[in-house]
Order: sequence, then C-alpha cells, then structure tokens
Amino acid sequence: MKIQEDSTFRPMRRKRQQLTADESIGILEKATSGTLALLGDGGYPYAVPISYVYDDGKLYFHSALSGHKVDAIRACDKASFCVIDQDNVKPAEYTTYFRSVIAFGRIHIVEDETERLKIARILGNRYNPNQEEALRKELEHGLSRMLVICFDIEHLTGKEAIELVKAHQMDEHGSKS
Repeated sequence: MKIQEDSTFRPMRRKRQQLTADESIGILEKATSGTLALLGDGGYPYAVPISYVYDDGKLYFHSALSGHKVDAIRACDKASFCVIDQDNVKPAEYTTYFRSVIAFGRIHIVEDETERLKIARILGNRYNPNQEEALRKELEHGLSRMLVICFDIEHLTGKEAIELVKAHQMDEHGSKS
C-alpha cells in the first residue's frame, strides 16, 4: 500500500513528522486495537474502540448483528480508523512523544459467505494463533451470529512527535541534524 497524494485528503502540515508508508503499515500490522470513526445518529461523529486485523491494504473487524456501529456503516460508507502506537507523556517538557496512524477509506459489511469465513479465520488466527480446531468450532457456532466488516484503505498517514524525528536523525548520523 502506498500513501496517496490525493486532493481529497489534506496533506500533512508538518511533513518532517510524517511516517513512511512502510512505518505506518508496520504500526497497523503490530497493533491490535484502534478507534473506528463513523457518521453516527443525527450527524454526530461516532467513534468506537475496536479490535481489528490489517491484511493487504484492508482492515477487518467483527461485530454483533445490530447496533449503533452497524447502523452507521449501513448509512454511510466513509470512515476513518486511528491507531496509537506510542503515547509517552513527558510532563517536564510539556509534550508527548507520540506515534500514530490514521486510515481513511470505505467500509462495508461483508455479505459473501466464503469471504466472511476467510476474514473470520484471519481475525481468529490473529488473536488466537495455532488453534485451528478451536477456531473451527467457534466459527461453526458463532459465524451466523456475527457480522464481518471490511475497511478498504484509500489514504493512510502516520505521524510522530518531532522529538522522535530528531532522535532518529541522531541515531542515523551520530549527531544533531
């Protein structure tokens, strides 16, 4: 996946702090939860913490069959998803050493049964690896009672604190840049 320079999405204002596409994807691959933001009831933003898995330019989630999140997805397919990789508050410096990623894209409920099963297996293996028999039993009993959701990433951006940028530069060059 490549970070797109698309006029639909704002360019990052502090470019020095922008993570590369590979760094951003690395964060998505490593983390296990983030915040999914949708257009909720009455036009209010609805942000919900949720577990996920990243796979080949897509994010996958599972959900109950109904609820605020499901209604929001059915009403509007635009969404964003944020993952915080680092959040190290430095009180004496009045700052936070952070690293985070935001994905923008289109989200939908997966209807195809073969695709639902494939994605449910990806999710199951991410959170309970090497347990094929247990996963098979869980999916036999639970797949009919859950939704599988796909988020197609259209734009991905990552950012880190300027202090971390400077620390990387010092590591690379052995002195301040």
